[in-house]
Amino acid sequence: MPVLVQNPDIVARLLKEREAADYTRDEVWDGVTVILPEADIEHDDIAGFFYRAFWAVFGEGTPHRIHFRVNVSDRVRGWKQNYRIPDTSVFLAGNVARACRAHYFGGPDFALEIVSPEDRSRDKLDFYARVGTKEVLIVDRDPWQMELYRLRRGRMRLVGTVTPGDGVGLKSFVVPIQFELVRARPRPKVKIVDAETGEERVG
Repeated sequence: MPVLVQNPDIVARLLKEREAADYTRDEVWDGVTVILPEADIEHDDIAGFFYRAFWAVFGEGTPHRIHFRVNVSDRVRGWKQNYRIPDTSVFLAGNVARACRAHYFGGPDFALEIVSPEDRSRDKLDFYARVGTKEVLIVDRDPWQMELYRLRRGRMRLVGTVTPGDGVGLKSFVVPIQFELVRARPRPKVKIVDAETGEERVG
């Protein structure tokens, strides 16, 4: 349930506590701190699977950069006033985003967002478009589906949706991968198919 806190003493105390935490998923949207739901185990399992699969597809020693959560901003200085943290991201060799010490100025080629209850994954699409992200894959778990968005004419536009067991794949134009959802218990599984080798990974 969203809560608007206007008391500056409470705000200062809350932000100090958040900064002291070992790790949070907090983001700042145009100067407003957005405290997102903490990732549950299933969320981290899925994000970790994508991260490992991307490394397997691209191989060790790749010139590409693959990140399990990294700060992405639209500015070099004062970046903490506006940034997002995709669950996994791929910056291909040649990407014009600038790698700063603690964040990227500019977007990845591919970003993954896994939806948690009460989060705002789809509300990030305009930001990802502004920083030049080429594709965003959203994994929704209630109900289960995946949506692929692609940057076209300055906006993130939906190019495809898959549901568990529909036999449909979402083919990325950015990374050599096709994404599918397969029926399984206790939850559907993500299938990642290497478009170059045909190798499949399910997790």
